[in-house]
Amino acid sequence: MRMSVTFVAGVAGALVLAGCANPDDIGPPVDGPGLASAIDTNAVIEDLGQFERIANDNGGNRAVGTHGYEASLDYVVDQLERAGFDVDTPEFAVETFEAASQSLQVSGRDVPVDALTYSPATPAGGLHARLVPVPAGRADGCESIDYGGLDVTGAVVLVDRGECSFAQKQQVAADQGAAAVLVANNVDTDLENGTLGGTDDARIPTAGVSKAEGAALRQGGDAVLVLDTTIESIKSRSVIAQTKSGASDDVVMAGAHLDSVPAGPGINDDGSGVAALLETARQLGAEPNVTNAVRFAFWGAEEVGLVGSKAYVEGLDDEARADIALYLNFDMVGSDNAGYLVYDGDDSDEVGRGPGPEGSAGIERTLASILLQLGVSPDGTDFDGRSDYGPFIAAGIPAGGLTTGADGVKTAAQASKWGGEPDALFDPNYHTERDTLANVDRQALELNAEAIGYAVGHYAQSIDGPNGVPAAGDARTAARADATK
Repeated sequence: MRMSVTFVAGVAGALVLAGCANPDDIGPPVDGPGLASAIDTNAVIEDLGQFERIANDNGGNRAVGTHGYEASLDYVVDQLERAGFDVDTPEFAVETFEAASQSLQVSGRDVPVDALTYSPATPAGGLHARLVPVPAGRADGCESIDYGGLDVTGAVVLVDRGECSFAQKQQVAADQGAAAVLVANNVDTDLENGTLGGTDDARIPTAGVSKAEGAALRQGGDAVLVLDTTIESIKSRSVIAQTKSGASDDVVMAGAHLDSVPAGPGINDDGSGVAALLETARQLGAEPNVTNAVRFAFWGAEEVGLVGSKAYVEGLDDEARADIALYLNFDMVGSDNAGYLVYDGDDSDEVGRGPGPEGSAGIERTLASILLQLGVSPDGTDFDGRSDYGPFIAAGIPAGGLTTGADGVKTAAQASKWGGEPDALFDPNYHTERDTLANVDRQALELNAEAIGYAVGHYAQSIDGPNGVPAAGDARTAARADATK
């Protein structure tokens, strides 16, 4: 497999010097191949090293509400300002979560359990109730029909991970009268750092157990669940920087989340996306010769429910939202057992959620074409709502992006095509203390960093054509009205 490419483009050298150019000579136009060839993988790796040092100096993580997160934010701001950008750090409110104690007994046996972020607490002394498994074949518990014939009133319900969000699982269970939910993992590890997305979505106590424990608990029994949880409202920030050149009513926006989970330093998730995007910003420069303005976003509080990106999109007025032509998301681009995945904008895979807003299909085709030019044949992956494209799609803004995979399983066919280990997680270090620079796939990181530069450069020059997105004006207004009905 060819993991890098030499681009035939005359603009690469000019891009590297963009921040130092004479204001009267803005240089040749930026394009996708030129920006891709300017990306320096060593600089990306240096950024990741900085994030790892920050985590090591701050309790092992860069989670929202910690000194590690604030130091990560300061580093990104400094790098952008050095590249000539004017930088904003919009503030938003976020709720932090702590589980002081968590335990589960079933028929007298202790079972390891992890509270999902934002889970309500159980009553004092714990919740004593029947354990009722949702039957095999409908065990995901994503729809009320999965509970057909089951009496779960006042019970602790056991469902399997997969197909829909944890929040949806517990909401459906609550609607059936359940008192609490246990989610069995789909791999042989504890289910750590899962989230219900926020207090607005959290209705009943919810916790996770390992795949093996989930199988054992399918016998049911009498359960005692204790989740002693607290939630505190704090302030956090994201980072936003936009080029000073290019049309401001056709903004190309690209983002990655800056926070890690509390369990680890978050170097692949999502230091890799942040570093690749940061290097793209440095090489593009603040005043490039582009048709469309480029806006870079480094989101806070993604890991606890996309809070930073939601606050940003919801805080824009109608005109400002209409000015965003498209959104590109880069979340985990150096997974240890890497896949090469493009978000399924047209829902051609017919997996999970439906297609993205008009223009998303074209973004998928464009990104797939870029990866093919880099020597990799990608697969699609569902818009499952687990990353920062979610608020943009909800606002009718076409979206897409690249990822090398998280807790999904690489198939035998994918391992044959890309290499790596079949029937194993794309990132076996996902949401753990092992998510370090030593466990980043350097080849996947290099290829995806080039692809990110290519995509940003491509759309900075043009959003038109058969794989384009609706243009500013009536076409865009109509498309977004249809998407948000």
